[in-house]
Amino acid sequence: MPLRGRRGGGDDNNGRRFQMHEKMLSIGDDYWIEDERGQRAYRVNGKAVRIRDTWVLEDAAGQEVAEIKEKKLSIRNSIKIDFGGREATVKKAMIGIRDRFVVEVDGGEDIKIMGNFVDHEYEFERDGEKIAEVSKKWFRVRDTYGVEVLPGQDPALVLAVTVAVDSMAHPGK
Repeated sequence: MPLRGRRGGGDDNNGRRFQMHEKMLSIGDDYWIEDERGQRAYRVNGKAVRIRDTWVLEDAAGQEVAEIKEKKLSIRNSIKIDFGGREATVKKAMIGIRDRFVVEVDGGEDIKIMGNFVDHEYEFERDGEKIAEVSKKWFRVRDTYGVEVLPGQDPALVLAVTVAVDSMAHPGK
């Protein structure tokens, strides 16, 4: 069930909803990701490094939950995410006319991401089942979009992948 039309807070069946801002990808700046109640849930800490862009995703208490690293000089555009002692790699899919992304998760099932990345309207799927959705339509505020993580999914991984996809879909931001 998407965010559209929902009011109030709380986790519906442990699903989570977050509000992200497009400007958050600026390297060197910190940005907060808010939950459905408007409270700070995660912080994206942008760090500039010589050969790669790096973002650190921290929970509200300041604990690192994921590190997102983009290799600037790689042949194939990919971003590595270290989370909870595991690694995931976000890559642009090479098949088809439209952009698609694949997330290869070590020790887990891969995630496919499809939709309109320029307009922040896309879905995450694992084994044919939707696990998360990104939409700009849920907010009237300019440069803001929502991320809904369905029950049983890791919000930190979905949010880290969203940061990676934004970086790859909007280069130079």
